[in-house]
Parts: sequence; C-alpha cells; structure tokens
Amino acid sequence: MPSLKNSKTPAGARTSAPLLLGYGAACLVAWLLFVLAGTEFQRGLWQLWEAVYQATLTLWAPMLLGLAVLPLAHWFARHEPALPVLLFVHLLAALLFSITWLGLDYGAALLLFGAEHADATLEQSFLWRAIWGLLVYAVLATGFVAALNARRAKLLAVTAAQAESALARAELAVISGKLNPHFLFNTLNSIIALTRKDARAAEAALLRFSGMLRYVLATKREATDRVTLQEELDFLRDYLALEALRLGQRLKIEWELDERTLEDEIPPLTLQPLVENSIVHGIAPRMDGGCITISAQRDALTDGLNLCVRDDGEGCDPAQLDAASARPGIGLGALRRRFALDYEGRARLRVHTAPGAGFRVDLWIPQS
Repeated sequence: MPSLKNSKTPAGARTSAPLLLGYGAACLVAWLLFVLAGTEFQRGLWQLWEAVYQATLTLWAPMLLGLAVLPLAHWFARHEPALPVLLFVHLLAALLFSITWLGLDYGAALLLFGAEHADATLEQSFLWRAIWGLLVYAVLATGFVAALNARRAKLLAVTAAQAESALARAELAVISGKLNPHFLFNTLNSIIALTRKDARAAEAALLRFSGMLRYVLATKREATDRVTLQEELDFLRDYLALEALRLGQRLKIEWELDERTLEDEIPPLTLQPLVENSIVHGIAPRMDGGCITISAQRDALTDGLNLCVRDDGEGCDPAQLDAASARPGIGLGALRRRFALDYEGRARLRVHTAPGAGFRVDLWIPQS
C-alpha cells in the first residue's frame, strides 16, 4: 500500500511546499483580522499603525513556532502511533510550544523595553499566554495532520484508481483479443479440405483468414482504441465468408446498413461475438440452417449508433435467460463487461428471445 513514507520522493519534500503556502496564507489572514479588530478608523491613521504594531508583536512568535509543528505532523502522519503515545507526544509538544512562546515574548520585550518591562509583562500574561499556547498548538497540529492525512488519502485514491484502470485495460485486452478456438480450428480444417478441391478458393480463404488475424492482433495492442463500423463490418464479412466454407447454403446473411453510420466508432470485435453465437446456437444445429440479420442505424433522438444482430433460430425462454452465460463463448457477458468498463455504463445491450422466435441483441453505442 502506498504511503507518504515509502514513495521515492520524501514525503516532506513533496507535501511541505503546498502546506507552507497554505499556512502562510492562514497566518496572513489571521494577522489582518487581528489588525482590523484592533483598529478604530475614526481615530485616525495612527490607530491603524498601532493595530499593526500590536498584531505583529502578539502573533510573530506563534506564527514562527507553527513552522516547528509541521515536522511533528509529518511524523504523526507517517507512523500513526498508538493512542497513549500520541497523547503523550502531543501533551509534551504543547507544553514546549507554550513555554517557547513565553520565552520568545520575554526575549522580545527584554530586547525592546528592558528587563523591568519584560518581567512585568511575563508576570501579567503568563497564565493566559500559556493557555493560548496550548490552544494554538492544538489548532496547528490538528490542521497539519488533517491536511497530510487528506493528501495521503487522495494519493491512495489516485493509486487505487490507476490500479483499477490498469485492471480494466487488462480485462478489455482479454475481451478484445479473443477469437473462439473452435472457429480457428474449423476454419483451418475447412481451408485444408478446400486446397484439395479449389486452390484459388483456398488461397482467397487464407488471405481472408490472415486479414482477420491481423485485425485481432491490432486490437490486442490497445483494447480501448476504437475502430470504424466499416472496419468492423469488413472483418465480419471475412469471418462470415470463412464460416460459409463450412456451412455453405445453410448460412444466409442479410445486411440493413445505414451508410451514414459507417464512420461511427465502436470497440473492436463488438459484432463478431454476437454473430458467432448466432451461428453456433441458431444456425449450425439446424439441418436447413437459417438467416442472420445485421443492422446499423442512426438513433434519431440521441445521435448514437443502434446495432442489431438477430437470427431466426430456436431462441430460448427469456425467464431462463442469463445474459452472461446463456450463450457460451465470448458473447454477451463479455460485451456487457466491456461496455461497463469502456463506456462508464452509458452503452446499452438488450436481449430479446422466446422459444421458436430466434434470438436478438440490440446495442446502443454513444458517439460523443
């Protein structure tokens, strides 16, 4: 767990400058308030200078001593001592603060006005100055420790956010970099069989296959990148062409594409897992195959991108549908997770199905 004391830059070096600036500003405000409280403007300018003199004489010592409280606050923030030790050190430091304040005041009075005045001032102000010393120390120590703890909490929050972001990127990379191994093996077997029948067709299939692998490897490099819908569709057409080697006329495809959406951006490998699930669960098990419809339309209300993948397969009971596992593979669960990580929950995925009514997945992807 990151902490102020074990980072490469010393905690004091990293946090003292802002704290000292804030402390200086607080001292200035306190001094100005003291001056205003002691000024009677109707009595002339000399009264203002008298207030400035009194404020400076009264506050210079505790303001100077406040700088000595900061290193102690750093020690408390780093070590977090047990309560008895904490109270003892605070009490000792508060007494030392008060005694030092008295000593500085006495020294200033001795230097400016002589021993007799200094002794008289010490005798008159000893009790209340000692009490004020304890109170001022308590305020300073509380403020410094609170500021350091807040800074450490912020540092930990940033570190945790960075770790979560790294985890999200890793998960996205896993999701975006997957192709079903069964598809890979089936495709290679289909191409091998095709080489015996039609060398030209086998060569074209290999070119499509290499293009698909190139696309997948590119998405692995940076999973949070976007691709245009046109690029995803080109990849999808290669995928379907290779599946057609195995399924032949049993696989029918219908496209309903609004040309205005072709330059819209989506995460790579968004449509292929849905189409793959339709093939595996809706088309391949049927002797007469089936049809998959892929559509892309502009959302008139939000200007987002509406995508839809539907098949005319057997479908399933929606009451038993678990979007994360109803259709095994990369599919719906991974796509939901990707949208949650990549779009902060703004993208939407809806499933519509019923026994004998096929399976349909609607996606809405924001474009701004």
